[in-house]
Amino acid sequence: MPDNPTGDSEPLPASRVLPGPAELRHYPAYNLVTWQPQGVLDDRLLDAIGEWLCHIEKAAPGPFDRFVDLSQITEITVRANHVFDFARKRAEQFTGAALVKSALFSEDWVGFGIARMYESLMVGTPIDARAFRDRVEAAIHLGLPPEILKLKDKPAPPH
Repeated sequence: MPDNPTGDSEPLPASRVLPGPAELRHYPAYNLVTWQPQGVLDDRLLDAIGEWLCHIEKAAPGPFDRFVDLSQITEITVRANHVFDFARKRAEQFTGAALVKSALFSEDWVGFGIARMYESLMVGTPIDARAFRDRVEAAIHLGLPPEILKLKDKPAPPH
C-alpha cells in the first residue's frame, strides 16, 4: 500500500473508481485495472469494453495489467463470431510495446468458455490473456496478493 502523502493515520484506498463503464477500478500500487461487469454480456457490452480499453491504453502513461471478473454476469448472449472479431480488433488496436497480463475470471462454465476462447485468440499478441475459475490462480498469474482480486475494498472516487 502506498504511503499516505496527507499524513492522516487512515491508509489510502487500495483502488480508485475509473470513469467509463460501471465497476471499473484502478489499483495504482499494483499497476492494475479491474472491471466487474454486471447483467448481460452481449455484443454491445463487449464493444464498449474494447472502446474503453483502446481509449485508456492511449491515455495511460504506460502499460497496465487487467483483471475482468465475470462473476456478476447474469446472462451471456455474445455471439462467438463477435468474440473472434473483438479479439482481432484488440490485437490490432493494442499499441503497447510491453507485454501486459490479462486475467479473466468466471466460475460459470459458459463465461469461462468465452474467456478461454478469448485466451486462445490472443496467443501470439502482446496481451497475455488467461482464463481462470479460481481467483488465487488469477492472482498468481498477475503477481498480486489474492485479496486484491476479491474487489471488496471501498474505492476512492475518480480524480
